[in-house]
Amino acid sequence: MLSVALAGKPNAGKSTFYRAATMADVDVGNYPFTTIDPNRGVAHVRTRCPCLDLDGRCDADACRGGKRYVPVELLDVAGLVPGAHEGKGLGNQFLDELTDADVVLNVVDASGGTNEAGEPVETGEYDPVEDVAFVEREMDLWLAGILDRNWERIERASRSPAFDFEEALTDVLTGVGASEHDVAAILRDTEYDTDPMAWSDGDREELARSVRERTKPIVVVANKADVAPEGNVERLEEAAERVVPCTAEGELALRKAAAAGVVEYDPGDEGFAITGEVSESQRSGLDRVRSVIETHGGTGVQAALDGAVYDVLDRITVYPVRNETGWTDGQGTVLPDAVLLAAGATPKDLAFAVHSDIGEGYLHAVDGREGRRIGEDHPLSEGDVVRIVSTAN
Repeated sequence: MLSVALAGKPNAGKSTFYRAATMADVDVGNYPFTTIDPNRGVAHVRTRCPCLDLDGRCDADACRGGKRYVPVELLDVAGLVPGAHEGKGLGNQFLDELTDADVVLNVVDASGGTNEAGEPVETGEYDPVEDVAFVEREMDLWLAGILDRNWERIERASRSPAFDFEEALTDVLTGVGASEHDVAAILRDTEYDTDPMAWSDGDREELARSVRERTKPIVVVANKADVAPEGNVERLEEAAERVVPCTAEGELALRKAAAAGVVEYDPGDEGFAITGEVSESQRSGLDRVRSVIETHGGTGVQAALDGAVYDVLDRITVYPVRNETGWTDGQGTVLPDAVLLAAGATPKDLAFAVHSDIGEGYLHAVDGREGRRIGEDHPLSEGDVVRIVSTAN
């Protein structure tokens, strides 16, 4: 399962975002380090379900009238403070948790109501743009520190006639979530000395930055957009490549109201309808959420998750079935499963994603939309329905 990590300083709204995305009970408070132990839960990305191309809707619990929700892991841990890479606050605990993350959501307090340490200040008193570079820098220095701690071992190994510098770096960097392909690609685009003795601290920091950019891409979540002073969100959008305006608190309110039957709303909708009795204060709060939705096209929680997975990580959703005619599994359930794959993935990749035994016994695949056999190297696309024929099924 893909892993999405929530980063940011204390009180930026990470735990509220986590709760809104997972509907899990976590501690949410206006003081530093509300989250001490890592929270791991399941959130969902939203896409168009292929059942919309059928006469009726599918049987999957994760489909709501053609809105398909695909699970991903969401990780929320202690907030970062300046010097986190040196162990200040609970920084090392957070940064080490990033090892297996595929993408990072940097939750920023767009209202400017918390200072660099996450302590409450007057709204607008702090410049939230500072938090964009801050998280990147802490992550870069964390990775550089890991390289530094392993560099003496690499230098000793370089004395051997059989020493391979790229292999030595790969051994270290795969320990922080980089793949062999990642390391090869980074080094291919980098001018470097193959003698580790010739490397400076600056060289290692530059390599760490390249590793972070490739293996831990960041989406900035401009949280508290509903109470942010005019211009703050726009300045954040200028400061970072990918920014999603957000009100995590508003999304949580809508999710709770929907669960109580007070509003009609699905995560990621561009609007909601009040269907039950609400108090004047509740209506006022919902009106503020509605204003953000109308301005930005949603609360931002679902958009941040979707953008991180489908746009940044370039994933597609593919639906494995046992019957390519009815798009069902062995029990007749229509479109029971959805699998996230890298763009360009093949039917054989899908087979291994379903189960290693299915992949090992792969024979061929059938396109459920066209009813024809497709080659094992055929690139799959978003929304494909595929039957895998294997000796294991």
